[in-house]
Amino acid sequence: MPWKESTTMSSRLEFVMLARAPKANIAALCRAFQVSRKTAYKWLERYEALGAEGLSDQSRKPRSSPASSSDELELQVLALHLEYPYWGARKLRELLPDYLPRPHHSTVDSILKRHSCKVLGAPVKQELASTRFEHDQPNSLWQMDFKGHFALTTEAAGRCHPLTVLDDHSRFSLCLTAFANERSSSVQAGLQATFERYGLPDRITCDNGPPWGSTGLKGLTKLEVWLIRLGIRVSHSRPYHPQTQGKDERFHRTLQLELLDRRGFGSIEQCQHAFDEWRERYNMVRPHHALDMQPPITRYQRSGRELPNALQPIEYLSSDAVRKVDLKGYIGYANRRHYIGEGLQGQAVAIRPDPETDGFLEVRFCHHKVTQLDLKSLP
Repeated sequence: MPWKESTTMSSRLEFVMLARAPKANIAALCRAFQVSRKTAYKWLERYEALGAEGLSDQSRKPRSSPASSSDELELQVLALHLEYPYWGARKLRELLPDYLPRPHHSTVDSILKRHSCKVLGAPVKQELASTRFEHDQPNSLWQMDFKGHFALTTEAAGRCHPLTVLDDHSRFSLCLTAFANERSSSVQAGLQATFERYGLPDRITCDNGPPWGSTGLKGLTKLEVWLIRLGIRVSHSRPYHPQTQGKDERFHRTLQLELLDRRGFGSIEQCQHAFDEWRERYNMVRPHHALDMQPPITRYQRSGRELPNALQPIEYLSSDAVRKVDLKGYIGYANRRHYIGEGLQGQAVAIRPDPETDGFLEVRFCHHKVTQLDLKSLP
């Protein structure tokens, strides 16, 4: 089905913004958004001619260009505050119509104060970090986590567990999906849909616990195995260091403030509908301080790595000793059984000299180093 019915304009605008990025793959975007090339180029032409308003099916009154006046400015500021009551003066300033002069944010703040307009849930002012770490390209790193689950208003409906995936470079929200649990199968389903729409990243980072991390002695989870087979590198934040996932944690606070604190939901379906609307506003409209007051879509570009139709066969070096992991997570080597991890059941792993540590062998699954074997302990 082309475009999401409830958010047609937002989907068209997201498509156009991604398609206008340098070296954008129009054919891949058409497949991801399920539209024909003819339709795609029609919206691109309309956007070039009329801007975002050209993407609407409904006629709109032409934008007037009156002489700037303090009354008009105040009306626009108050209207923006009514629509976005949790955004401060700096963000509202960026959303003022082009025909108005762009005032200093203090002017916008004065208008809000004069009309007793308070920013809802305004956080306590904090010092901004003097150094900000981010990858220099979209899709170099995605951050993934579950937002803390919350109860639905209908007791029998259970709880909602929001899965979030954020691009490190652009802060673009790639996935905001409502699930009834935090199982590995749910995460894989959410990632599958995300990969189909945005392609594959170079690396994904997440925390150490289930469903993405193993709490056992060692080894990979089945979810990690699937990601590694897709050629994605998987890393984990250090235990008790949530700042490693800092951008996604900040995204969670914004989601909590702007949506979850203000709404109750009776079902997972209601949650997802609200998530879709809020996510599109976050990506397409909301100015971001770390992005020079631009929305994340201005920094994001779809990945050129497509999700394959089937996993490719694993290939190792001809000099490797290849072993198959049994149902209990063990391999046999040098007349001994070595535990590799149950997540690798049925998978082939390679054993080769460890180039980083003398006297050890490394056990490798695809590009991922699973563990080491000490040559001194082998017969």
